[in-house]
Amino acid sequence: MIDENGKQIGVMHIRRALKIAQERGLDLVEVAPNANPPVCRILDYGRYRYEQEKLAKESKRKHKQAEVKTIRLRPNIGAHDIETKVRNAREFLQDGDKVKFIVIFRSREIGRPQMGETLLKKVADALQEEGTIERPPSMDGRQMVMVLAPRKKPAHSATAQAEGGTHHAKNEDEQDSRQAIQTHSDGQTDAQESREQPPVPEQITRA
Repeated sequence: MIDENGKQIGVMHIRRALKIAQERGLDLVEVAPNANPPVCRILDYGRYRYEQEKLAKESKRKHKQAEVKTIRLRPNIGAHDIETKVRNAREFLQDGDKVKFIVIFRSREIGRPQMGETLLKKVADALQEEGTIERPPSMDGRQMVMVLAPRKKPAHSATAQAEGGTHHAKNEDEQDSRQAIQTHSDGQTDAQESREQPPVPEQITRA
């Protein structure tokens, strides 16, 4: 068993481990069920579960498969409509998706491609903090296409520290697990336990 400070206490019966956790106002959580014997840790279970859920969400976000969202524009689109299109594109880019802008030319508009270039440049400038130009504006039949990709932002120091702390805790748990197995093999801790409390069944019930 490992206490709330990361210190290995030793191998003991589940009843004693629960009593120690209760006396400290904390919970007893099994952190290495596949170890022999299983490794438990004294901690605040509410906080532990919150941190695990946070890590799971972060991992899911990182492994999210990027999609290509399409936004259609007209050369003579109004200012208010442009703001709406830019706002939607910003949300897509922040979610990690690429955005494909298509300016559709009709009738005689095809003879004024500079209108599409000016419009797409305006859009790219408005989204320069969220995205980078992956495909510059270019004609594709009777339409002009531009693709923006999400801009990669440097990881915040707080996030890096949190992840580093989690990895450290994980490595610590694995090390403590190996130490617990070695202690159990030597039989020294079992001998101390037998002197401190009445004999108990050899099978250890997992927390």
